Amino acid sequence: MTAKKDITTDENAARAYFEGIRWPNGPFCPHCGSTDKVYRLEGKSHRPGLFHCNACAGQFTVTTGSVMESSHIPLNKWAFGFRLYAASKKGFSAHQLHRMIGITYKSAWFMAHRIREAMDEPKTELMGGSGKTVETDETFIGGLEKNRHNIKRKRMGTGQSGKETVAALVERGGKVRSFHIGEVTQKNLRTALKGHIHKDSRIVSDNAVTSLWVEREFGNHHTVSHKHKEYVRGDIHTNTIEGYFSILKRGILGTYHHVSPQHLHRYLSEFDFRYSNRASIGVEDSERMTRVVKGAEGKRLYYRQDDKAQV
Repeated sequence: MTAKKDITTDENAARAYFEGIRWPNGPFCPHCGSTDKVYRLEGKSHRPGLFHCNACAGQFTVTTGSVMESSHIPLNKWAFGFRLYAASKKGFSAHQLHRMIGITYKSAWFMAHRIREAMDEPKTELMGGSGKTVETDETFIGGLEKNRHNIKRKRMGTGQSGKETVAALVERGGKVRSFHIGEVTQKNLRTALKGHIHKDSRIVSDNAVTSLWVEREFGNHHTVSHKHKEYVRGDIHTNTIEGYFSILKRGILGTYHHVSPQHLHRYLSEFDFRYSNRASIGVEDSERMTRVVKGAEGKRLYYRQDDKAQV
């Protein structure tokens, strides 16, 4: 009996794994959608995994039309990367990735962002609903930047110097959605969160800026007042969302140390995905990895969006 090869060490096994997830019913052409005129090109003159479509005369592989397209990184290393980011609750740094799978730091950094792009789930379905509770809150991510401008702001006691604001929604027993916003204002929070919550949901929040617009748009709204040392009143609390923020902050501060505002939304997608597909709601590591790989289809991310240079 032949031993099953590991997809993280054998490129052919990794290719078969990716093909099985993307094409469970057989390959189709990503250029024209044809299924009955597609065949695999064999022989030494063709690179492994290459397909030809007679309908449009196009050629493609399992990476075409996905976040892996145009990458020169072997598929088994891609499989290793997907596995690591799907299983690491507090994230996985690009420096550690580059050391573990043997690619340059630049390639590891870009690979990590492409995996985060695959983790970015659609936000089309409303959260909550009749009989369901959605908690909402805001937090600050990051720390003081070491420059004269921010040091001056700190001395003056103005603002959350060097920090970025994140607002989030958590459905108890369900998913989370977080958003990078500007300063905490009623307008900013309403813009970020409006359109994500079902009207029949019960909303629980801290007695802060959020409640000002939630009161007007949702009849079933409850608050706790943290500034008055009130944290739990029966089942009225924001402990669920505070738990999510705790995981997010431990990952950002402990694993990544610093995240630029430009890329913060990608890290939020990463932590949102793992929380929304966690073991406590029945999603184990292997299934979580499968879902990330499925999310890679139909997405592209360029190293430089302006000149579209690839790594």
